[in-house]
Amino acid sequence: MGRQRGFTLVELLVVIAIIAILMAILMPVLNRAKEQGKRAACLSNCKQLALAWGMYADDNEDNIVNGNTSTGLHNKDGTCWVYWPGRGAPKEDRIQGIKDGLLYKYCPNAKLYKCPTGISGEVVTYAIVDAMNGYDAITGAADQIIKSRSQIRGAGRRALFIDEGRLSPASWTIWYDQERWWDQITARHGDGTNFSFVDGHCEYWKWKDPRTLEIAKMNYDYWQSTGRHGPLSSPSGNPDLPKVQKAVWGKLGY
Repeated sequence: MGRQRGFTLVELLVVIAIIAILMAILMPVLNRAKEQGKRAACLSNCKQLALAWGMYADDNEDNIVNGNTSTGLHNKDGTCWVYWPGRGAPKEDRIQGIKDGLLYKYCPNAKLYKCPTGISGEVVTYAIVDAMNGYDAITGAADQIIKSRSQIRGAGRRALFIDEGRLSPASWTIWYDQERWWDQITARHGDGTNFSFVDGHCEYWKWKDPRTLEIAKMNYDYWQSTGRHGPLSSPSGNPDLPKVQKAVWGKLGY
């Protein structure tokens, strides 16, 4: 009976090298597939919220839900689509803020209020844009805040929900009469973000300008306190900015 020949050290090293090369090729592909799956789930969430928003309007004579998330000076009726319990609030209070909101009746699954790649600890990552009955103290935009669905023209072009990344105490804000960002834009799912529109459809927008990504990846607290007042907030010639402004407001105010 002949002796069985095993692998030589050189052959083993060749096999290991081939496996390493295959892994290097496959891992980015697998990661992209995983991220695309999360993007699809996020788009589905956006759609469910848009449908809930529409059902609320159906039940309330075309009046649209309050886009703010806290009571106060710019939320005179005290009602919200979801409630912001305050920064640092325990998870139980955050979830209760969803259940107390006016859309929970139409979308009674708290998991649908968060993107799969959302910030750890957050339970709501989506926001209604200002124009849709949201924050009404934006300089130059007082007449652009919509209260009734019947006021909306071009429903398929008007943004409704944006994957903001974290819940804030109002709606998602962007300037109307200036070429300028206000709230921080989000970048995920391959350096873009998801939107839902008034007609119920959803879209993923991939950012084209590196300055948009710089804002998106900036520390949140720095942006809120300093970045939004600096030159990066008004990047001339950035195609992403007017595209978002048109979707939010329906037109440019400058």
